[in-house]
Amino acid sequence: MGVSTPMFSYFEVRDVVKNRALCSVSESVQRQYHFINVTKNWTEAQRYCREKYTDLATVDNMNDMNELNKSVNDERREYVWIGLQKTGVDEWQWASGDPVLYQNWAPGQPNNGNEKFAVMENGQWSDWSCSHTRHFICNSSNNANTGLVFVNQTMKWSDAQSYCRQNHIDLVSLRNQNENQQLQKFINESLISVDVWIGLFRDSWQWSDQSDSLFRYWRYNEPSNDGNCAVIIHTAPREWNDVPCSDQHPFVCHEDKLILIKEKLTWSEALRYCRQNHVDLVSVHSEEIQRRVMNVVKQASTEAVWLGLHNYCCMNMWLWLSGEIVCYQNWAPGNGVEPEDCRLEKRKGAVQSGGDQRWISLPETHKLNFICSRY
Repeated sequence: MGVSTPMFSYFEVRDVVKNRALCSVSESVQRQYHFINVTKNWTEAQRYCREKYTDLATVDNMNDMNELNKSVNDERREYVWIGLQKTGVDEWQWASGDPVLYQNWAPGQPNNGNEKFAVMENGQWSDWSCSHTRHFICNSSNNANTGLVFVNQTMKWSDAQSYCRQNHIDLVSLRNQNENQQLQKFINESLISVDVWIGLFRDSWQWSDQSDSLFRYWRYNEPSNDGNCAVIIHTAPREWNDVPCSDQHPFVCHEDKLILIKEKLTWSEALRYCRQNHVDLVSVHSEEIQRRVMNVVKQASTEAVWLGLHNYCCMNMWLWLSGEIVCYQNWAPGNGVEPEDCRLEKRKGAVQSGGDQRWISLPETHKLNFICSRY
């Protein structure tokens, strides 16, 4: 029996195009968290989570952190393990959790392995130590024009980060040259004459599931080298602390809602597999879900991986299997924009497993790995 995909009349598609409010704007959490109220050391907890679920808990952002906290239902416990462990290899990371794909260091910078935080001056970055205080800039939803707010106070980097998270979104992230130029323009127009903290820091902590998540939620003055494994401090606001990995604590596992299937199937075969064994081919409605997809496809055995994305030829529209139009987009150059030639073969959407992992259009008979959604 064949697998049916949504069919749309001209008028249904026309109405979708006209009504942009149908775009998906929610960023559903793509993990389920499970609190295990049994005390184990970190390695034992990791083994348990890998056997029963996916791994010790990974946290991508505050949405994840809030979901994780909901799962922890034993108020008597002081600490709870998560899947973060110190590796000894420092890497630069954005406080927001965005990957560091773009850098704009001043000549000779960074120049000191003990300086863990970055400032920006005249459009270029330098590394500074945690003991310095600086003015800083937050990403903010309060400024509709620029999304930026200058805080005219001097603080240490960690205090500046806490201030931004409590009052705005986070310390500013600069993911590409355009964002770097926009920040420098904001600095010039705001007549800011000093260097400012940005949300760039380096540390040597990695997640148990090898996730690229760079989100950190340390309590003030933590990590303090008390240990090489991370716990949630169970008293509000439930920030993180570092403790010895040999300590005994309960823990939180996570179960990914996305699963990479390493079989090589056509798009229709992949769709049938997901619907028979899980729920559906994955839909990517937001940047958050795209980051999860990027983590999953790193293990693929094919150059691209099928998504639940298909082209509605007669209207030259891309739709998700749910029938939603593609609002959030991550197309590779030359893909997803020009009209598709469907005379020979229908086109489906895949994500590259290497490079910057963007979406591409391919004939549906290509045989690729694919990602299923499990919930």
